[in-house]
Amino acid sequence: MSDMIKIYINGREYEVAAGQTIMEAADKLGYHIPRLCYHPKLSIEGACRVCIVEVEGMRNFVASCAYPVTEGMKIRTNTKEIRRTRRDIVELILDNHPQDCHTCERNSNCELQRLSESMGIQRRHFEGEKKHYDKDLSSPAVVRDPDKCILCGRCVRMCSEVQNIHNLTQAHRGFKTVVMPAYNMPMDESVCSTCGQCINVCPTAAFMEYNYTQDLFEKLNDDSLTKVVQFAPAVRAAIGEAFGMAPGNNMEGQLVAALRKLGFDYVFDTQFSADLTIMEEGSEFLERLQNKGKLPLITSCSPGWMKCVEQFYPDMLDNISTCKSPMSMAGALIKTYFAEKIETDPKKILSVAVMPCTAKKYEADRPELEVDGMKTTDIVITTRELAWMIKSAGLDFINMPGEKPDAPMGVSSGAGAIFGVTGGVMEAAIRTAYELFTGETLVDIEMDNLRGLSGVKEGKLEIDGEEIRIAVAHGLGNASKLFDIVRKEPDRFHFIEIMGCPGGCIGGGGQPYCHAFSESLGEECLAARAKALYDIDRGKTIRRSLDNPDVQKLYKEYLQRPMSEMSHKLLHTHYKAQEPKGIIPAKSKR
Repeated sequence: MSDMIKIYINGREYEVAAGQTIMEAADKLGYHIPRLCYHPKLSIEGACRVCIVEVEGMRNFVASCAYPVTEGMKIRTNTKEIRRTRRDIVELILDNHPQDCHTCERNSNCELQRLSESMGIQRRHFEGEKKHYDKDLSSPAVVRDPDKCILCGRCVRMCSEVQNIHNLTQAHRGFKTVVMPAYNMPMDESVCSTCGQCINVCPTAAFMEYNYTQDLFEKLNDDSLTKVVQFAPAVRAAIGEAFGMAPGNNMEGQLVAALRKLGFDYVFDTQFSADLTIMEEGSEFLERLQNKGKLPLITSCSPGWMKCVEQFYPDMLDNISTCKSPMSMAGALIKTYFAEKIETDPKKILSVAVMPCTAKKYEADRPELEVDGMKTTDIVITTRELAWMIKSAGLDFINMPGEKPDAPMGVSSGAGAIFGVTGGVMEAAIRTAYELFTGETLVDIEMDNLRGLSGVKEGKLEIDGEEIRIAVAHGLGNASKLFDIVRKEPDRFHFIEIMGCPGGCIGGGGQPYCHAFSESLGEECLAARAKALYDIDRGKTIRRSLDNPDVQKLYKEYLQRPMSEMSHKLLHTHYKAQEPKGIIPAKSKR
């Protein structure tokens, strides 16, 4: 048990654990100290000074996020002087900030806006020169707007400390300080993985996803197009948060209904193609295992991770599964199998994907994923973008009667649902691979050792007398730790799952901001979303991908079998080494 010490906050005596910062202790005691640069998942920056408090005996105010409590410390958090100083600090930030709150993408969901309101700031007091930089619109996934940046450093720390990409840094000094990729490279020429985690931690709108909603609205009104949409597992577990609901509500039925009301002719569930991915990837794993192919096999569903591998781990490309992601598998089938079924020219089909992931926008543009020269996913929007479209269209999402996805790509197993959670792809794959290998059904299909938010998880499974060693990592920083192990011990694992975002797809860069409910990345928020997907799995009659009757029908009618020539044409791809166009900062350990 931690040593306890006595402190005083605003004249009241408290006993707290030693080793905490003033902010941590105050939070636990019910005193919320305002903050901007602080983030519980990142290192302490102490840059914004919004969290200042008065400590008796100290000449100056101290930053509560960085200053530790000591025995007998007397702290004041809410004096007239502190309130005035904090307000001055925030007013100075505001007066160098664009005055476009009503038209800003983060309006009503901006930490700077909320902080200003809580401090009673009602007008701007300071006038002077304002910084101005052009928006960086080069990336198909992530937009950088330096004018909105308040130099809190969260994006820089997220990119380096959690994702280990080191794409962003603060350049120049004083008034000219700006966050940018190395050498001010455009985002699409930098080492950015397009994961969007900078968006999730940015308190303003300095980073946002590239918005395709207006383009999509226009195409939805084009009567010459057949409009088809798919939605990912994690979207249903999070979209309710954008409408004021607590995390973890499964809004699948309302989601399907809303998409139809927006104008889509067919609504498919990406969980169907997740089942298909398992059939292909499970078969690929068994083929490599039995024929002494390149192991460990590493999953390839996360586009941010794939870009990371191509840039930083080209020596591991032979280990990467050739399977496309569920989104791209569904896109390929929509423009071929489904187009034939409805007797429609695939060039007249608008294929849209609703994803929790900004990197899916980058994935959709990859030429390697084209089929017969066609782009198979025309537009990708995030969960946040869809929520805005639903609100913009005046739809009563919360009270909307639920509807079911369309056939033939709407039926899915429980295994397809857990694709959205770290460890879920591995768990789903094992359920099917075990039966494909042994001919027997795996009885205990829930694998607790693969669940939870630990950064790197390991496990073992016996399949027909052979020990299969597996590993799971989520977040690109944890992926790099796992790859360090694999490079040193290439025979340690047979099968590896990696998701680019913390928590997996549930924590994707396009999901509703967890700090709408909590200022952290919100492990409690991610856990609630994960529970929603696990509950869907448990509620399904079919829990293994190979038992999905529509997947079986697809193979019988069109694909023949997993890993067939037609499967390879539509469902598999290749990856190649990419020389990073940007310069990797010296900090990077890659």
